[in-house]
Amino acid sequence: MANDPLADALNSIKTHEMFSKQSCEVKPSKLVRETLRILQRKGFIGDFEFVDDDRNGYFRVKLLGRVNQCGAVKPRFAVKNAEWNEWEQKYLPGAGFGMFIVSTPSGLMTNEEAKERGLGGRLIAFVY
Repeated sequence: MANDPLADALNSIKTHEMFSKQSCEVKPSKLVRETLRILQRKGFIGDFEFVDDDRNGYFRVKLLGRVNQCGAVKPRFAVKNAEWNEWEQKYLPGAGFGMFIVSTPSGLMTNEEAKERGLGGRLIAFVY
């Protein structure tokens, strides 16, 4: 724990979703914030807010019940533009179902956005 805040955050979201909770709290970091923005934009989670308290703060995330599985990809594999289909077949359950969150030279984005722009990058997380 605490070595990978993103893996901890995604695990917390997944376990709270399994038990039909309405919200969860995750430790803050820039990577977690940007990942939550992508998940929110794609409709996997609801609103999230930063709550500043005595213990360094946390993100409170509203859950919508749309996450079946999510997790950090370890190690962070480098993927070339031409290899997206291979990696989607390895990690995602079906064509058009789920997504990767990818770190590219243009910032964090989904694998579909990276394909459209013709970019490769490093796999950060998956969700479906």
